[in-house]
This record gives sequence, C-alpha cells and structure tokens, in this order.
Amino acid sequence: MGVMRGQPLGSAHALAPEAAFLDAHPDHYREVLEAALETLLAVTPAVEGPAEPTDPAFGRILLGIEGLERLWGDEAAITRLALATACAILPGIPRAGIGNTRFGSSVAASVEASIPLGDASVEAAWLAPQPIGYLPADADTHGRFRRFGLTRIGDLAALPRSAVVARFGQHGGTLHDLALGLDARPLRPRRPVERLRAQLELESPIDGTEPLRFILHNLCAGLCAQLVARGAAVTTATLTLTLEDATEPGPEVVQHLPEPVARPDPIERLLLARLDQMTLSGPIAHVALELDGRAPGAGQQLTLFEPQAARADQFAWELAALAIRFPGQLWRTSVGDPEAPRHDERVHWEPVAL
Repeated sequence: MGVMRGQPLGSAHALAPEAAFLDAHPDHYREVLEAALETLLAVTPAVEGPAEPTDPAFGRILLGIEGLERLWGDEAAITRLALATACAILPGIPRAGIGNTRFGSSVAASVEASIPLGDASVEAAWLAPQPIGYLPADADTHGRFRRFGLTRIGDLAALPRSAVVARFGQHGGTLHDLALGLDARPLRPRRPVERLRAQLELESPIDGTEPLRFILHNLCAGLCAQLVARGAAVTTATLTLTLEDATEPGPEVVQHLPEPVARPDPIERLLLARLDQMTLSGPIAHVALELDGRAPGAGQQLTLFEPQAARADQFAWELAALAIRFPGQLWRTSVGDPEAPRHDERVHWEPVAL
C-alpha cells in the first residue's frame, strides 16, 4: 500500500488508515533475533544475519547447508529442521528458500521455492520469469527499468552487458550479473567456523564398539564434507560417548592427527583404533564428534614417473595407528647435528606420541 521503512507516521497512516501502528522495541527485536541466530548454529556453523534492527537486511538469515546431507538429510529436510529451530524462538514462521547463490536464495525465499542445483545457467533460467523488483537497486534505478519496459529479471539478462553498463553504470553491470545467476559474494558467518561438531542421540543404546563403526563413519563423512566445501582441514578429532542412564558425558577420545586433513577415512580409522583399546562399562546412548584446529589442507608434490611416491603421506598415519596399538613401545629417529663427532649426537630417538 506504499508504506515504507522510515516513512513519517502521518504519511503512513494516510496510506493505510485501517492499519495499527505500534511502538517499536528494537532492544527486544535484537535480543530475539540474536537468540534465533545462536540456535541455528546447531543446524549449520555457517550462519549469517545482522541482529541490529536498523540494518536494512535485518530479519534476513542466510545458512550455508552444503555438506550437511549426511547429518540431516536432503535440502528439504535441512530446511524443515532450520524452520523448526527458528520457529521455536521467533514470533512467526519465516519464509524459506534454497538457491545456489546469495541473490538466488533470497528470491527463492520470497516465493518459498527451491532453485534446482546446478550452474549459473540453471539459476538464471529460474530467475528469468521473476519480477525485476527483486533486484537490489534503488527506487530511481527501478523507475528507469520500468521506463525501458523491463519488468522481469530475464528482460535485463537478455540485454548485452556492455549496454547495461553504459546506461546504468557499474552497479547496472552488477545487477546484470545477478540476473545471469552470477553472484560471487561469499557467505560470511557471524562467527568464524573454527570447529565443527555433530552429535546423535541413539533411539536404542548400542553395546560395544563394533556397532559404533557405522555411526562414526556417517559423522566423519558429514563433517568432512563441510570441510571440503569450505576448503579447510582439521588437526584434532574429539569423540565423546554418553552411556545409558548417565547424566554426564562419558568416555572422551581426543586424537591429534598427523597432518591437517579433510578426509573421513583416516580420522575414522584412528578413532576406532583408540576405541578398540577401551572397555566401556555400559551401552552407548549418545555420540558426539568434534573436529577442531582448522587449517589449510596439507598438499603433496607428486612425481610423474614414481607412482609409489603417492604412498609417502600414508606413513605418518600408519605410525599413528601403530602408536595406539602399542603405546610406549614405538620410537622414531630425528636428525640432530649431522656433522657431530659422536653418533648419538647426530641421531636422536624419540617416542611416538598418540
């Protein structure tokens, strides 16, 4: 009806005389949205959204859901979980949408839809019939769009980019990119993702470590998929088990990894080796896995003609696994001063730690 943010109350009342205008409580709005943002961290560590009511983007929350399929299910299941989590705190039901980019997901949320997974052309095809008013432009630019007869996002995308830039400037070029599904703006989490955690409450407690293998495999795979999506790796894995009828977390395994890694198999193998050395006093009712110490993944220079060189990085992992099976019985050498006169000064023996 023409009522806009920041409009004088008298003007707004003239446009909508039957509306009820309430006093604002920004402190309360800020507190509620902060609580919602914190709660959504249980769904994904990548949560972006301003909590300041004066921010034009207040009330818009972006969630990074790539790599979460093994933990929560497909995109629709993740969306339902996020909505249920937010609705427990927010006063209403948010509109949710899924897209491949920031702009695409915001438009999808406006119409409560899901953009098919794919490249920029897929998103551009989905955006084409949407009203051009969804593009983030000022009122003057949207007025010029109307004068040129541009009513749909696809109308702008069909124009040559050079013509759009010549008429609307550099910002017009950015809008043209968005219309083509090209939005390179990354999601910026409210908190840097320093650790990833997944937990599972078991419907039926399991006895022994053998049934735990399948659960641990899924948890490792789910968290490592998130690491890969963010181009990161970790150096520490912490597995916490809660036994049946226990009020406090039970046995905890902290495993330092030989190198930064984002692959689930070596992490799973070391944790299972540690569990094989333990004796549990009861069935397991709850499992939690946390990956910490984020760092760039370790790289390795391979040779063209020596396929066995690819196995060199496996040595540190095999050594770590042996140290778990034979604690205190495994030693390795390190080079001291290679020119020292005595042999024991040139080479040192060190115990292999867990």
